[in-house]
Amino acid sequence: MREQFKQQLTEIKSEVVAILRDVETLVSQATTALIEGDSELARQLIANDDEFDRRTLAIEDRVLETIATQFPVARDLRLLHSMAFIAMYEERMADLAANIAKTAVRITDKEGTVRAPQPLADLIQEQGDLVEQVLATTRAALETSSLELALKLPEMDAPIDELYKQFFRELAQLTDEKDIEWASRMVMSSRYLERISDNAVDIGERIVFLITGERDAYDEIELSGQGERE
Repeated sequence: MREQFKQQLTEIKSEVVAILRDVETLVSQATTALIEGDSELARQLIANDDEFDRRTLAIEDRVLETIATQFPVARDLRLLHSMAFIAMYEERMADLAANIAKTAVRITDKEGTVRAPQPLADLIQEQGDLVEQVLATTRAALETSSLELALKLPEMDAPIDELYKQFFRELAQLTDEKDIEWASRMVMSSRYLERISDNAVDIGERIVFLITGERDAYDEIELSGQGERE
């Protein structure tokens, strides 16, 4: 019976990690659809959003069922609660990525191209690349239970916030009406990318709690001598 319980924990965590990996791919593809004006790809991503909802809700259901039938305590209970928490944030990130895809559909013209001022397109691409790195690090921290990686996430998030601010500065310099129209639609996608990264940082904070049993803020945790507590 105990082996079955351990297997359930392993399967739940593995699925949460798998969902996070798929969120990485979703964000990458949504950014590509936006920059390249690929409305077909964007529509595919939007159609797949319900699958993320289904998978994350299934995690919550499995967690509740496991708690109700196995009566976990201490570390195991913390793991289960954390997996439900992380799944909730994964669902939010998938929704934000789907919103980016929806923007790609809205700003694509009849010929399938998008009028993108190059400086702003470059900023979005750079922001998307950094968000993918944050997501990959978040996934690695969860998969390997790495406190060091989890604690790196706020630092990795900072440049993404700066790029979001830079987007507004570049927008203010535009004079062409068509460029301004494109950028005004694009600005929300920059915000969505920034929010995806923020959600990943929130997951990182939960990973810290999962590993240490402490709810301290990132900057209050020392890497050296930090043991796990029941």
